[in-house]
Amino acid sequence: MTEKADAVVGNGAIQAPPTPKVVPIPLSKKAEAASHPAEISPTPGNEYLTFTLKRDFDIVVSIDAVAYSGVIGVIAVLVLWRFFATKYGLGAWRTFEIDTAEFGIGNQKITLRPNETDRQVAYQIWVELSTRKIGLAIDVENDVIDQVYNSWYNFFSVTRELIKDVPVSKFRRKDTEKIITLSIDVLNTGIRPHLTKWQARYRRWHENALEKEDYADSSPQEIQRAYPEFEALMNDLIEVNHKLMQYRNKMYQLVTQE
Repeated sequence: MTEKADAVVGNGAIQAPPTPKVVPIPLSKKAEAASHPAEISPTPGNEYLTFTLKRDFDIVVSIDAVAYSGVIGVIAVLVLWRFFATKYGLGAWRTFEIDTAEFGIGNQKITLRPNETDRQVAYQIWVELSTRKIGLAIDVENDVIDQVYNSWYNFFSVTRELIKDVPVSKFRRKDTEKIITLSIDVLNTGIRPHLTKWQARYRRWHENALEKEDYADSSPQEIQRAYPEFEALMNDLIEVNHKLMQYRNKMYQLVTQE
């Protein structure tokens, strides 16, 4: 009997032949590794930041929650430091003391915490005082009084413009207000009294002296020494000049304070 005939059972029903079993052929370890890419794990013990390199060269970076919070905290601190350093200056937490008695404008001590606006004002005043006759020591033998008064007048004008350029929003800050008020006091209390007493009187005498033939061959220094109150004027001039140099030095200290 044939195989087809053997499939007939009992009452003539046909039974399907059994499904043949498929026996898997074991793969070699090398082939298995190729079909299932493995991961190269980081060195054990690094719990905060890990790098994983896969067989297909993908890199996975894992950051521990604690480490992530720490990084965010450091960034926040740096941002805040940058903000306050820009707005208030790196040394904004330090105080600076000014004794107004040194400038002849009072007997009180001013304590402030200078920011960049304050330092900018102080810097510009220091530059003006350092590059003009007003902030340099008086040379009694060679300096011309008329030129000294011109320097003082120019300093008045420059300082007024400098103060006017400070935005009102900055002026509302108490320490900035102190610097500006001090600058105004130096003009009105430190310099103006001498000018009020001496300038008009001396200039009028000087203009008349220049028209006289007695001084036709005299130098400016020789002419001014002929002023009847030359010694008193010069003593007062030197005193004011000394206070202005003290003011200049204090502005320099404020600018360079670390």
